[in-house]
Amino acid sequence: MTSIQELKSTRGAEDEENLKLLQLVAVKDKVAFEKLYTRFYPQLSRYLNRLLRRPEMMEEVVNDTLFVVWEKADRFQGRSKVSTWVTGIAYLKGIKALDKLRTVPDQQADSIDEEIEESVNLISKLGLQEWLTCGLDMISADQRSVVELTYFFGYSYQEIAETMGCPVNTVKTRMFHARRRLAKLLPQLQEHKGADSSEKGTRKNGVGESLE
Repeated sequence: MTSIQELKSTRGAEDEENLKLLQLVAVKDKVAFEKLYTRFYPQLSRYLNRLLRRPEMMEEVVNDTLFVVWEKADRFQGRSKVSTWVTGIAYLKGIKALDKLRTVPDQQADSIDEEIEESVNLISKLGLQEWLTCGLDMISADQRSVVELTYFFGYSYQEIAETMGCPVNTVKTRMFHARRRLAKLLPQLQEHKGADSSEKGTRKNGVGESLE
């Protein structure tokens, strides 16, 4: 087994800096760990906030994740980016936390059809941020994680597979089902948005207020 101290990054300057920090963390350098903690905390917080949908749980899971990084840095094998490895730990910790709440498990599928690419255009036309924010509460944790890592963190399917510890085809399947689920929810979300807008407009114009 190759020692972490022998590893060299070929995945860009950012990953090279992360690897150097992780190599120092592997020999229990507390200063390096503080730097790594500061570097990864914002990304992990955003990711876990969206994965868990429970802000009160986020801090604990972030700390659990980075504790594992501190304890097991010397086991990093360099098969992925450091950020992918750390996010993979966060994913496992997040899923474990959700399991304790008896979260409904992810839907599984045997195949993917051509609708997967068609729905990409649909999402891009709708106002991605608002639509996903409303819809993410309504899909499973694994599907949510794939959507988050794709659209908010720019991960490739291969990187997501490494993060989640599953085949690339499983990632594609989860994205397929997430998109189909969100597409079905879209009319409801649009209707809800329209109702909110109408209500705001009514209040602004003084219409609909009770007369006494």
